[in-house]
Amino acid sequence: MPTRHRLLAASVALCWGLNFLAIDASLQHFPPFFLVALRFALIAVPTILLVPVPRVPLRWLVGYGLGFGTFQFLFLYWGMAAGMPAGLSSLVLQASAPFTLLLAAVFLRTRLAPRAAVGVLVAVVGLAVVGWQRLDGPAAFAPFVLVLAGALAWAAGNLCSAQAKAPDPLHLVLWMSVVPVLPMLALSLAVEGPQQIMDSMTTWGSPDALPALVGLAYTILIGTVLGSGIWTWLMARHPAGTVAPFSMLVPVVGMSAAWLVLGETVSPGEIAGAGLVVAGVLVATGRSRPPAQELRPADPRPRAAQAA
Repeated sequence: MPTRHRLLAASVALCWGLNFLAIDASLQHFPPFFLVALRFALIAVPTILLVPVPRVPLRWLVGYGLGFGTFQFLFLYWGMAAGMPAGLSSLVLQASAPFTLLLAAVFLRTRLAPRAAVGVLVAVVGLAVVGWQRLDGPAAFAPFVLVLAGALAWAAGNLCSAQAKAPDPLHLVLWMSVVPVLPMLALSLAVEGPQQIMDSMTTWGSPDALPALVGLAYTILIGTVLGSGIWTWLMARHPAGTVAPFSMLVPVVGMSAAWLVLGETVSPGEIAGAGLVVAGVLVATGRSRPPAQELRPADPRPRAAQAA
């Protein structure tokens, strides 16, 4: 992967890491299932009216919308609303990277290079260290499992977007947003009820309304359109196992931001685990050492002398 593509992948990690603060702010005002539906509806309406349908097989578009859009955010928002802290959520959701590699190996028969395997293993150890440090805090087991299920759904979406190989990845991201709207709205009506939805749409004078709207705008414009657009562009040009490990940088950003803004504490063990995550990503995505013959200095003698 070229350096500029690595920088793009790292910028997506920054966008998505800060996204957890935006989600936390929005969940203070909107019920979680309705928030997912609203998030994607605000993208879907202009998309249907203005954006050409992507030239990809329908099954991959729907699969991407169900995995990345519907089920990832259903479980993530549900878990955070149930008590999962924003910083810890940013960590657990990055289990999507090893899930992506596992699903790619099982369903696409993708071979995992030894260097990448070592890097992912180091990063997973880092995730486990941070998770172990945090799970004896306020997070309960059920919210943890919900966010972990969201990570598995993200991994499935990664494979679908990679298989789609969209000539215009942004069109794929935008049309993916059409898929979650109706199922999430139906789920919200059934579980949260019309009254709770109506209250969230009419109480604009409450103190949490403005931060919720700012958070919603961030998740739409930065988290979905910009971040997912770049991510899908990268997934269409590189193997899933090369791009996916960069998502492990998200909890480093998310937990740091949650500490600064929300006051979530970070222990020395968590810092050590975050360092392992960064190291694992660098190992997994770094270039392999060139062959020995490429490392030998060029022979300064003229070609005729070499031939002699």
